[in-house]
Amino acid sequence: MVRLRLDLAYDGTDFSGWARQPGLRTVQGEIEQAVGRILRLGGPAELTVAGRTDAGVHARGQVAHVDVPDGSLGELDGNRGPLGVDERLSALVRRLGGVLEPDVRIYRVSVAPEGFDARFSAMFRRYAYRVSDRPGGVDPLRRREVVWHNRPLSLAAMNAAAALLLGEHDFAAFCKKREGATTIRELQRLEWGREASGVLEAVVVADAFCHSMVRALVGALLAAGDGRRGVEWPGEVLVRGSRDSGVHVAPAHGLCLEEVGYPGEGELAARAAATRRVRTVTEAEPES
Repeated sequence: MVRLRLDLAYDGTDFSGWARQPGLRTVQGEIEQAVGRILRLGGPAELTVAGRTDAGVHARGQVAHVDVPDGSLGELDGNRGPLGVDERLSALVRRLGGVLEPDVRIYRVSVAPEGFDARFSAMFRRYAYRVSDRPGGVDPLRRREVVWHNRPLSLAAMNAAAALLLGEHDFAAFCKKREGATTIRELQRLEWGREASGVLEAVVVADAFCHSMVRALVGALLAAGDGRRGVEWPGEVLVRGSRDSGVHVAPAHGLCLEEVGYPGEGELAARAAATRRVRTVTEAEPES
């Protein structure tokens, strides 16, 4: 068997999330069917992803891996005779581009280094959340990736509130609890900026995210930013450690997984082993 790393992107608008579900169009389901068909595996491939995303959430820097029989790559040789590994992988990218719908793209396939696990080897995940507070609404050409907030937002207030959430904490107040899954996370960066266009963008970085965490954090910060809540309120919610009915989960389409970071090749296996010790197999990380 050979483990392949897939670097990919997708517009989540018309998908029912990442994870395969019977009868529904999902990113995982589409890619697994395509890989299985191209490599003639006799059925869908089985992908492991860095972070399962919810319906409507986008990804620009998603990473997955798949284990396939080494001989299956020979299906990519065509009539030109045996190709080198790099040529075969380039051919796979081209074939996938011809089979998949335009809202999901595999832009790189490579042989994964020893010890690589797309999910457990990851050091961090970086998301962006984009919102517009323009009185007239969102630029129509960006309506699938930018959420309209119909109240003016204070950048200073949101950043002051965000600073109270940084560090390693139990984020149970901002997560949908799952049996056997820890809600302790290290929030490494949470910072708002405003683009020249006026769109506000939150950069959110953590070792991983529990279910609904990113959008719940954004929802709390928007409440602080438009004055419905005080700057200190999101921090108070965090300390209380239980879901607060005042925290509204922000809409999915403003969220995009921008990057997944990994350690050097010599540290991949150790990182994966350490992550497995503290997180359960059934836990989605990150979830949006």
